Amino acid sequence: MVDYPLDLLALQVFAGLALGAVYVLLALGLSLIFGMLGVVNFAHGALFALGAYVGVFLLGTGWNFWAALVAVPLAVGAAGLLVERFLVRPLYGRPVDDPLLLTFGLAYVVVEAIRIVFGKQPEPVETPELLAGAVFIGVGYFPLYRVFLIGVAALVVLALWLLLERTRWGLILRAGARDPTILRVLGVDVGRVWLLVFGLGTGLAGLAGWLAAPLQGAAPEMGVPVLAEAFVVTVVGGMGSLLGAVVAGLLVGVTYSMTSLLAPEMAKVSIFALMAVVLLLRPQGLFGRPGGLMA
Repeated sequence: MVDYPLDLLALQVFAGLALGAVYVLLALGLSLIFGMLGVVNFAHGALFALGAYVGVFLLGTGWNFWAALVAVPLAVGAAGLLVERFLVRPLYGRPVDDPLLLTFGLAYVVVEAIRIVFGKQPEPVETPELLAGAVFIGVGYFPLYRVFLIGVAALVVLALWLLLERTRWGLILRAGARDPTILRVLGVDVGRVWLLVFGLGTGLAGLAGWLAAPLQGAAPEMGVPVLAEAFVVTVVGGMGSLLGAVVAGLLVGVTYSMTSLLAPEMAKVSIFALMAVVLLLRPQGLFGRPGGLMA
């Protein structure tokens, strides 16, 4: 059995946290949409890819990485608003399979549109100059961009927590996840709330796609594998649980990273094995509970 230095293992854990940061952003969007609207959004991976390509387009028109970092989630979120208003909303109240099949088909439409506009070949995305190189983190040198990823995910989680727990809109969201009828009685426009939630969830997918682009480039199919992994995170954490999305995202990232070091051929399998174990021990996921937006 190979002995690995502790500093190498620690660096691998940090690499897993950086990967987990992308999973967290994706799973937060999925959990928001499912927890509030009850919609399983199979187009989430395609919107992840769309975020990367919107950033590529903006770079090509003279924007820098930082401006695109603000514009991409706004643009993809705006696309999400249109999807919810004109495609998803007419399906509310119908069997859960209907919006699922709609978003499944929408994913293919988005991917094909990306291929038509940008071509089938991947587009490389350079790491911004300010984040190039490595930084010493106590156990060794670690890519600065991956530290930045972890920091962005932490800021997004904090902002979402403040939004849900410290604002009137967050109170409306949490109440609407449990009983939208009461909100209607109180005069709240539930349709507008659902619209904004869907836009926020899809905006997070776009943000995750743009942040992942310097690591892997932009490719039309880049959302396919990451969607499966995002659903693993969402199921492990508990469908609709934002706390679960954060904890499970980091757990899945570290699991994948450590398995890649110790048994590379088992890396993909390891996260699905983790999901199986969690579901056997706790079928609702680590933090899942019926009817709750955030456990």
